[in-house]
Amino acid sequence: MADFLYDKIALVGIGLIGSSLARVIRREGLAGEIVVSTRSAATLKRAEDLGLGDAYTTDAAEAVRGADLVIVSVPVGSSGAVAAEIAPALKPGATVTDVGSTKRSVIAQMQPHIPTGVHFIPGHPLAGTEKSGPDAGFAELFENRWCIFTPLPGTDPAALEKLSKFWRRCGSNIDTMDADHHDMVLAIVSHLPHIIAYNIVGTADDLETVTKSEVIKYAASGFRDFTRLAASDPTMWRDVCLHNKDAILEMLARFSEDLALLQRAIRWGEGEKLFDIFTRTRGVRRSIIEAGQEVDVPDFGRQAVEHPDKG
Repeated sequence: MADFLYDKIALVGIGLIGSSLARVIRREGLAGEIVVSTRSAATLKRAEDLGLGDAYTTDAAEAVRGADLVIVSVPVGSSGAVAAEIAPALKPGATVTDVGSTKRSVIAQMQPHIPTGVHFIPGHPLAGTEKSGPDAGFAELFENRWCIFTPLPGTDPAALEKLSKFWRRCGSNIDTMDADHHDMVLAIVSHLPHIIAYNIVGTADDLETVTKSEVIKYAASGFRDFTRLAASDPTMWRDVCLHNKDAILEMLARFSEDLALLQRAIRWGEGEKLFDIFTRTRGVRRSIIEAGQEVDVPDFGRQAVEHPDKG
């Protein structure tokens, strides 16, 4: 018999993250059985057509029964309802984790429902694209990306280490931090950029003096990259804004203050100040490349992907 990391893994939610996990679990031989659960019968049928699991059900409680690892991959606003639904069926000694982009809210929603004897380890893989659904996933999504855990007091070290090993086998680097700190960090590196993208694309769409056709026709890389972020799943990002409200509002306030300073520098022709700002921010980009979180090729490698025949 194969030496699986977990005999049975239940994936509750089969969007981009869940379907990517299904693929990498299969590729790496991390589980003896993968059970896929989602509320939508049509989405479940598509997951089955893609062969993402070994068993499929719209009943989350049925999916987690006997599972050694349960991964909840739903919009953060649904975390509490899912936890309440699966709680009676959870196996003693099982590990329950999530992939939500906010942690304080997810913990508040899920922890009260997790039975004694079940290990609840909140997690967040920092990986994604603007696409969603079971077709969007791919096994390489987590390679060289970070997975952050926000373990609760009294977390079993062995359960945490086993879950860490799981994510390492998926290709991720591992870090741990306090839930409040996580939410503040993600507010600036992920949540705020998406909010700005949604806003600027919406502004462009609203401009009566610029038709939609012109926006699309003349979209250079800057605006085009904003549209990629703004194409992300609206349900997920609605929930992120509502469930990480305090941290996001704090980051928006700081951003507004910095934007006002930039506006003043432009208004008063303060070229040296503008140059200093742009030089400092350029250094951030270089740091990201040095950390291996981006590729150092022109146009983010887009030309190589879109035109593979061109050297």
